[in-house]
Parts: sequence; C-alpha cells; structure tokens
Amino acid sequence: MAPSSIDPTRPDATQALTQFATDDLADAPRAWWAIAVNEPARALFQLDAVEVTRGDKRILGPIDLAMPATGPVVIAGPSGSGKSSLLRLLNRLDVPTQGTVRYHGEAVATVDPTEHRRRVAMVFQRPVVLPGTVTDNLLEADPALSPEKVAEMLGQVGLDPGVARQQARDLSGGEAQRMCLARSLATEPDVVLFDESTSSLDPANAARIEGLAATLEQRGITVIWVTHDLDQLRRVARWVVFLADGLVLQAGPAAEVLAQPVAAVADFLAAGTP
Repeated sequence: MAPSSIDPTRPDATQALTQFATDDLADAPRAWWAIAVNEPARALFQLDAVEVTRGDKRILGPIDLAMPATGPVVIAGPSGSGKSSLLRLLNRLDVPTQGTVRYHGEAVATVDPTEHRRRVAMVFQRPVVLPGTVTDNLLEADPALSPEKVAEMLGQVGLDPGVARQQARDLSGGEAQRMCLARSLATEPDVVLFDESTSSLDPANAARIEGLAATLEQRGITVIWVTHDLDQLRRVARWVVFLADGLVLQAGPAAEVLAQPVAAVADFLAAGTP
C-alpha cells in the first residue's frame, strides 16, 4: 500500500501512514521517506511535486505537502535538511526547479513577487538593518506610514516608540530583530515566515520573539517558523513538518506527530542535536 492510497481524513490515517513507514520501508534508505500525515482540509500553502536542484545537487524534493492556515507551523529538522530552502519557496525568494507552489490555491509563480512578499513577509535569521533611523527602516516597507503609525508598530513588537528616532544600527540584537518584525508587519501581511529568527539571540530575547509570534496568531496572522531547536519546537508548534535530506519525513498536528513519530523522526527527537 502506497502513502497516496491512504485517505488523510481517515481517523486512523496517522497510524496507517506510520505503519507504512515503519513496516514497508523498514529496509529503505531513510532519506527517501516522504510521509504526509493528516493533511489539512484547507491548505494555506500547497506544494505539488516540488523539487529544487543546484547543478547536479538535489536541495529539496520531491515534496508534496499542504500547510494549514492555523499555526504556528514549525518546520524542523537537522542543519542542512532544507528548512530554509523550503521557507524561501513560500515567499518566492526562490523558485522550484520542478513542481508548483500554491498560496490559497493560486500558483505563486503567477503572482507579482513584490505583491506576494507584502502578503507573505519574512523575518530572517540575522536582522537586516538598513541605514538610517528606525523610522527610516519602517518607511522602506511603507513610505506612507505616519509617525503615529510608526509608534504603533513599534509598540506592537514591544519596542519603546522613543527608539523611532534612534539610528537603527545602534540597536541591540534583540531590538534589531523586533524592529525587523515591525517592518515586516508594516505591509499588513497575512503570513509571517520566521527563518531561525531567534538562533542568534539570548534566551530572554528569543522568548520575546516567540511571544510575539503567538500574538500574531491571535490576530489572525499565520506564523510559519523554522527551527532545529527541539525545545522551541515543543513550545511553539501547533502543526509540524519534519525534514531530512530535503524530504518530508512526517507532517501533521504537533501533538500527534510528537506522540507517534515515524522511526526517522523518533531518532532525530531522541538525539536532540542540530
């Protein structure tokens, strides 16, 4: 029985797919396991037969994956597993070599990239700080922002509005990352992608960013979060996608996947290493 023959809406879909992985593929190389568990009824992003290659090197794929609009969705896996490459496909910073990425059912390749990135914003691993003041940085996202709106945006990410006149490059690492989040929110996105956005922060600032992500979800903004930190995954994730060697090992509601991981995911969780 192949995974495609298992209806993901079946009550026992998780068990059936896990059984397929652990029994029928017990002798297969783990890098080729591609298990989709509990596919959401309404997908925010849909990846159909997506592959990314660089020369003769396969970076991702083939991947068939649906991500829900209700998050946070956490993409996890060891370093080099393709997490950031997958994230970049979602806001068209990269394009697949083969296959289709859809957002609300529409092929991302057919949408104006700038307009798409206003709807699907990204906060990078290291803060991208532009020359000028904090206000200047926010105006890069929306030149029409009033001083009152700038103050409001800074307040939303836990920054004192008084920093608006400060030189952006004088901010601490945690402050700069929150400023970048405010800049991303200035376009009023529907989705915010976090690419290991707390990996270079101290625990206190990392906790602030995690808290802000939870606030975004409460406001109806979907959060998709990349991490290799298993403790953070357990704190943040409502839905999880596990990657290894550019392939999806398992995906589904975080509580279910963590309770019934396929063998390769169980090994990763047990190792607890990046």
